[in-house]
Amino acid sequence: MKGILLAGGHGTRLYPLTRAISKQLLPVYDKPMIYYPLSTLMLAGLSEILIISTPQDTPRIQGVLGDGSRFGIRLSYKIQDEPKGIAEALILAEDFLNGDSSMLMLGDNLMFGARFQKRLSQAIDDVTQNQGAHLFTYRVKDPSAFGVAVMGDDDKILDLVEKPKTFLSQYAVIGLYVYDGTASARARALKPSARGELEINDLNRTYLAEGAVRATSLGRGFMWMDAGTPDNLLKAGEFVHLIEERTSVKIGCLEEVALLKGWISEAELQDSIHHAGKSDYGQYLQHLLKTPVHERHLSAV
Repeated sequence: MKGILLAGGHGTRLYPLTRAISKQLLPVYDKPMIYYPLSTLMLAGLSEILIISTPQDTPRIQGVLGDGSRFGIRLSYKIQDEPKGIAEALILAEDFLNGDSSMLMLGDNLMFGARFQKRLSQAIDDVTQNQGAHLFTYRVKDPSAFGVAVMGDDDKILDLVEKPKTFLSQYAVIGLYVYDGTASARARALKPSARGELEINDLNRTYLAEGAVRATSLGRGFMWMDAGTPDNLLKAGEFVHLIEERTSVKIGCLEEVALLKGWISEAELQDSIHHAGKSDYGQYLQHLLKTPVHERHLSAV
């Protein structure tokens, strides 16, 4: 399985901030926004990841993350000339995937909660063993602003509806999707919506029509946030600050996940510590080296 990180779009909801910098490089407390979704894909065990972004932002993101080698992963890049819908990411990633299954994540989504690594692994195992698609849902206050999953009594998905005008469900489908190897072909077969985009909900409904879509609900004790608006960007930063201040654990630390996965050695972590200097981030990496291995695992899952 390979990872896809969609970091495109014009960032119009964050204008004029995005005139100066890529949305995915805006700070969410102490790290660029893109660190958080990238750490999720890494936590899922994915070491081959394609980042899709705009012609302007791709070199900026590449300047921050490079080829991924300092995190023990392989990063590739693909330019999306114009935003034509989330589902287009599967078409742009077709050569990269080469028929493999994939986990697709949106570049402005932040997720944090207990047993997250286990839930990611379970979703990947489900698609690996059973094919189809696996979605993640989250209970929201205003479902009319999201694509929602209508659930049956046995937690089976009955329907997937984009921004329902009448109440159907409180469970939003969030920006993390796991697909089998047919996703790119399915995306190619989609017709653009009224707004001229290839909708991710339409792609998911092709799996639903075959009874081949399952979901994991991320319930109490879990945080999901789309940081793509000024209010949510501020709230996301406040949340990360609160968690890190109270627990002394950093959310979205790429080097920590890489060390946890065994993708980098302690010697390679020392190199990152050197570049981080005397920053709080650098001090955190330094502390990792002094932390017993079993405690590193406990703090990251």
